[in-house]
Amino acid sequence: MSSKTVKPVMRSAAWRISLWATLAFAIGIMLVFVMLHRFVANDIQRRSDAWLTGEVAVLGDVAGRTPKDHLYGRVVREVAELASREVPNKLRSNSNENDSVFFLQAGDDGTLKLWVGAGDGLPNLASIRARKFISDVPYDLNVQGFNHPFRVASVRLDDGSHIYLGLSERDELRVLNNLRFRFFCFWLLIVLLGSAIVFFVTRRMLGHVREITEAASRIGQSDLSSRVPTSKRNDEVEHLALTLNHMLDRIESSVHQLHTTTESLAHDLRSPLTAIRGKLEILLSGDLKVEPSEQIVSVIDELDRLSEFLNTSLDVAEGNADALRLSRTNVDLDELVRIMIDLYEPSLSEKGLRVNLRSAGPVIVLADAALLHRVIANLLDNELNHVPASCTVSITLAATEDAATLVLEDDGPGFSSEIGLQVFKQRVKGRDSKGHGLGLAFVEAVVRAHGGSVTASNRPNGGASLSITWPRDIEEKIDASHSLTLVNG
Repeated sequence: MSSKTVKPVMRSAAWRISLWATLAFAIGIMLVFVMLHRFVANDIQRRSDAWLTGEVAVLGDVAGRTPKDHLYGRVVREVAELASREVPNKLRSNSNENDSVFFLQAGDDGTLKLWVGAGDGLPNLASIRARKFISDVPYDLNVQGFNHPFRVASVRLDDGSHIYLGLSERDELRVLNNLRFRFFCFWLLIVLLGSAIVFFVTRRMLGHVREITEAASRIGQSDLSSRVPTSKRNDEVEHLALTLNHMLDRIESSVHQLHTTTESLAHDLRSPLTAIRGKLEILLSGDLKVEPSEQIVSVIDELDRLSEFLNTSLDVAEGNADALRLSRTNVDLDELVRIMIDLYEPSLSEKGLRVNLRSAGPVIVLADAALLHRVIANLLDNELNHVPASCTVSITLAATEDAATLVLEDDGPGFSSEIGLQVFKQRVKGRDSKGHGLGLAFVEAVVRAHGGSVTASNRPNGGASLSITWPRDIEEKIDASHSLTLVNG
């Protein structure tokens, strides 16, 4: 199935992300509205309670001071009607009666003594008496025949009667219902718009990831040169694409190195294996002009050289692929170079080569001791095999706080012109060389694996020059006086 097959929207990651983001956003806004709704409702009720408490106190004071004659009911009723007109933004019913506020005075025996409001007041009084207790603070009262409850405040007079002032909660509920309706419309619009924006942005962002996935799926063993698409956005997706491309670069380099190594090994092993086979066949045939033991020793030498060739080839391949395994320890370059010179002294003296070592004393580097040993050995082997007799090899070892430098020079013929700048390439060697062209390639691979650098050039006065720089990642630096040592003088 093609990787470009369009998935259903409901199964896409963009849909899931937008769904969860929208859900969290909607719940968050709803919680904010609940808190706002509670604050508005409490504020409206607080204002209503303050008005009721103040007005019922005034009515109680007027009722207490007015003489109980035939004008009492008229005076108190007019005061109550005046108070009812002070209610702002009240809604009236279809009738002309004021059903937003009622005033009721009940005797100590519970009978209705005075009433101002819609109807005859009996349902209101019945509802008040049904509560069976009188609260000093305003309370809610449901009255039969009214669709909305009343907020009621009361005060007790000296004669034992009670005055009740009720305010319909219709206006408060109307405000809260309008607030809820408008919020729901606004909430629904915001949620839908936010969901669409999140889905669009997420789908666009994940679309680039899908392009990366499709490009990566097309990259196989036969198409390692392809790369995932990148953009100019400096975000996480762009970093992912760049990281994948860098990884593909390393994979392509490793595979190319593998192909090169296998092809070279197949070519270079053919001749020594043929020679070994021929010598073994001569041993089996019994047609020998030399002792069998000499023939066996010759075969063993060939096998040793073949084993060394294979190991070096694999190490160079791993180094070029940045896969060389290192076991780092503190190594004294000065001590190692002296040991290797002592080891090669018989061979160097036999060929008539002189070695001068100029060292700055102990130089500690953090490196793989075995590989560093082989690097020095390869350098001396290279001088032993390619420098004519009666020449001088100079080795200079110096150090700074950050790096150690080893410079190897000779006064021989130098690097041949056909090698040029390819001296560190695998299997590149001079016309008269009998080796496999792996020595300097191995040196360069090991040095680069340690984070160092190596350069090669011909000296102006004749001869070759190799300069190796090693990083010094150690905790303690060793100070030593400069010393000059002459070996094989």
